[in-house]
Amino acid sequence: MREQECDVCEQLCEHPQNICLAKAEMLTNDAVHQLAEIFKILGDATRIKILHALSKRELCVCDIAAVVQMGQSAVSHQLRLLRGSRLVKHRKEGKMVWYSLDDEHISLLLSQGIEHIAHR
Repeated sequence: MREQECDVCEQLCEHPQNICLAKAEMLTNDAVHQLAEIFKILGDATRIKILHALSKRELCVCDIAAVVQMGQSAVSHQLRLLRGSRLVKHRKEGKMVWYSLDDEHISLLLSQGIEHIAHR
């Protein structure tokens, strides 16, 4: 059997109970679109670097720019996207803007992804 053929059933045989359960457990269209947007945002190497750095500690924009070796305006653009997706939050302290992960879920997403690639 060719490897390509392994991805399809050799015989058409649907399992109505499994189909019914899977449909009942399906995410709403709105949830699917929101999740797809989050994964789209996560699909960028620079944003992953920023999120990983922020998973370790709160950093100001200047520090993030130095860590990812990019200009502050390019980093600010990425942070705006991350903020818009509620992946990071910020606070202003005097003239400094400090960023951190929005919540523990983001840290878990990153650590699960890192675990997955290390598992190979």
